[in-house]
Amino acid sequence: MMPPPTSREKLDLTLAELAVHKGEWATLATSERCALIVRLRADVGRVAEHWVAAAVRAKGITPGTPTEAEEWLGGPYLVLRDLRFLQRALSEIARRGRPNLPGRVTTLPSGQVAVRVFPADAYDRVFFRGFSGDVWMEPGVTAEALPQTQALAYREPAPGGKVALVLGAGNVASIAPMDALSKLFVEKQVVILKMNPVNAYLGPIIEEGFRALVAAGFFRVVYGGASEGAYLCQHAAVDEIHITGSDRTHDAIVFGPGEEGARRKAERRPRLAKRITSELGNVSPVIVVPGPWSAGDFAFHAANIAGQLVNNAGFNCNAARVIVQHAGWDGREKLLAAIRDLLGRIPPRVAYYPGAGERCRSYLAAHPAADRFGSPREGELPWVLAAGLDPGASDDICFTQEAFCSVMAETALDAADPVEFLDRAVAFANDTLWGTLNASIIVHPASLRDARVADAVERAIAGLRFGTVSLNQWAAAGFAAVTTPWGGFAGSDIFDVRSGIGGVHNTPMFSRVQKSVIRGPFRVWPVPPWFPTCRNAHVMVRRLTEFEGRPSLLKLAGILAAAVRG
Repeated sequence: MMPPPTSREKLDLTLAELAVHKGEWATLATSERCALIVRLRADVGRVAEHWVAAAVRAKGITPGTPTEAEEWLGGPYLVLRDLRFLQRALSEIARRGRPNLPGRVTTLPSGQVAVRVFPADAYDRVFFRGFSGDVWMEPGVTAEALPQTQALAYREPAPGGKVALVLGAGNVASIAPMDALSKLFVEKQVVILKMNPVNAYLGPIIEEGFRALVAAGFFRVVYGGASEGAYLCQHAAVDEIHITGSDRTHDAIVFGPGEEGARRKAERRPRLAKRITSELGNVSPVIVVPGPWSAGDFAFHAANIAGQLVNNAGFNCNAARVIVQHAGWDGREKLLAAIRDLLGRIPPRVAYYPGAGERCRSYLAAHPAADRFGSPREGELPWVLAAGLDPGASDDICFTQEAFCSVMAETALDAADPVEFLDRAVAFANDTLWGTLNASIIVHPASLRDARVADAVERAIAGLRFGTVSLNQWAAAGFAAVTTPWGGFAGSDIFDVRSGIGGVHNTPMFSRVQKSVIRGPFRVWPVPPWFPTCRNAHVMVRRLTEFEGRPSLLKLAGILAAAVRG
């Protein structure tokens, strides 16, 4: 059942209650914050089953099937993981003033500082064997000064505290509560969370899971659409805003809607004077480097790439949107054939997000020859692959607008060799594709044995202007790690916001992040639970969720057994 919109009188009262407690929250002892997180972990664990059941019903997923794993993974699992690492960070702050760094600090050839933050513990090394995650700092941050960039809210608390408005996302269930946790525990601000109308049914469940914060007056959930959101954004009691959504919604908040808003933006006259942070989506590229691929490699990466589209029915800001290939590679058509074959075997999904049908039709109108897969019933959409797009058509809708539905495209670049291809692919991703959130590169290990290719890959990782760059695996791993900050590439502002300003999931509490870099194996076994070919994903991720609530070696063994059966 969807809760009704919260009245303006109730919104005023809610904000007044939060304002009373914001100073208390700003000065609360770190030990007391740790105690609250212990309670939150227990309470979120208790509502996890109800949480997933509600999301499965709302999205038309058959319970007890591998697709159910999406709602465990993108729901209570990630919130519990975030809480576990926030608790660890706070314990370290209590002992030594800042979170510990789990890995090495290095200075890159460019002079930038990078920090290994994933795997974050022994469990990560078991579950995510072969994966790593580094945080690259903004130029100018030195290794010596790095500790001073951590946990600024615990070094310089805001006098009197602040009230943060979080405008929740409607697609992935963990986003809104994790955004709230970032404001609460990284920035030390009390939070009013306005649920997105699409998944407002989760609001009461989140309230129950966060009841320790609700009872103490530090967190509230409210409901409504654009009208309630606009009222809250302009409310005098709201000090800061965080939004996960579209750049159009961001601009309407900052500059106002319609022609007047466009004029204000052009004149650089925002109507909103408050600090606003954001995560606003992307046209995500997957750059495929030519190499000596086997039949197994094509099958594996067809599942890797297709899985990035079909997860959550295509309603992800980090979904693969444009596959970038070498025009002369003899494996190009083999990869496309493997992707087509897999998409043809994955049933269409309920298009639960508003406007999806209209968006899909607009892409098909621009590319009527695009491949369509499946026999969608009413309320569903086919999977769509528009291959062979002209990379020079910089105004192509597939390059300039995030589809946020079941659509993916492919294009190919002419180049003399893989080195030139990588250089051109980076320029294409940076200069033609909209957004700065995440990008992926896939490269065969044999290709990396060529020093020139290896250097070109490292140059590409450094050159891609995206907040998360991933090697070989879906960049969503950076979203899920919670030790690698998630957000757009550093440097955007309200006048050119692109994929957003600031970052979340930042449990090391860094303040000057440029990007996160995820590296994974070219092939992974057992099959990861986010692959559509993982037959036991729902069992595996359910056990992972239980583990995050209270880790144990016995639970670890159960997860590994489920993974092998998958």
